Amino acid sequence: MSNERPETGAFFQRDRQWQPPAYTPGYKTSVVRSPQKALISLDNTLSEITGPVFGHSMLGALDADLIHNFAKAGESAIGPRIIVHGRVLDERGKGVAGALVEVWQANAGGRYRHKKESYLAPLDPNFGGCGRVITDADGSYCFRTIQPGPYPWPNGVNDWRPAHIHFSVFGHGFAQRLITQMYFEGDPLIWRCPIVATIPDRAAVEGLVAALDMQATIPMDARAYKFDIVLRGRRSTLFENRLEGN
Repeated sequence: MSNERPETGAFFQRDRQWQPPAYTPGYKTSVVRSPQKALISLDNTLSEITGPVFGHSMLGALDADLIHNFAKAGESAIGPRIIVHGRVLDERGKGVAGALVEVWQANAGGRYRHKKESYLAPLDPNFGGCGRVITDADGSYCFRTIQPGPYPWPNGVNDWRPAHIHFSVFGHGFAQRLITQMYFEGDPLIWRCPIVATIPDRAAVEGLVAALDMQATIPMDARAYKFDIVLRGRRSTLFENRLEGN
């Protein structure tokens, strides 16, 4: 067990200039989802800063293996087998241990397993499309899955989502939750996607693209992709009107 004292300061303020704007008409559903009034800044509460904390005992044996965690005995999910690995880091480059990483995705044909799915690609009876893992002491995580397929969506006449995996990350507090998407190196649909186009900084987009990692592949089995995730971290910020920070 680590002897390091946990941090208890306020979270870093979000850099809204780095994030895409909420209102982006090219991404149609953002029109009704974007805030209509000025945002309000709230102080971090003690419960937001100190909890929750997730332990390895909550995970099942196959939670990090999407190839088999929904499959019948002796069977596997259909599609290109891949490994996704990386680290969860704070803004200082320090690994975040004990973070809960949850993932969900479409199957190899580009179809999700949920009732409102409208894409005509077939379901894979051996693929559920979700999993989870908890980061190690240095912030490392790893899971196995199949590479998801792209799919059309009713945003424009012929808009397609690039292949992607959704990530939800819980750090050491509720305010440290991050939901994002990971794309795959070399996919030409990334740069044609209206959702990706809402991000004004190309470097920010490239930070969502997992690099092919041939050093971590399993020969005759699975390719590997490396994807690091950066959280906000913790630091007290001095404000002139509030000496204890915000």
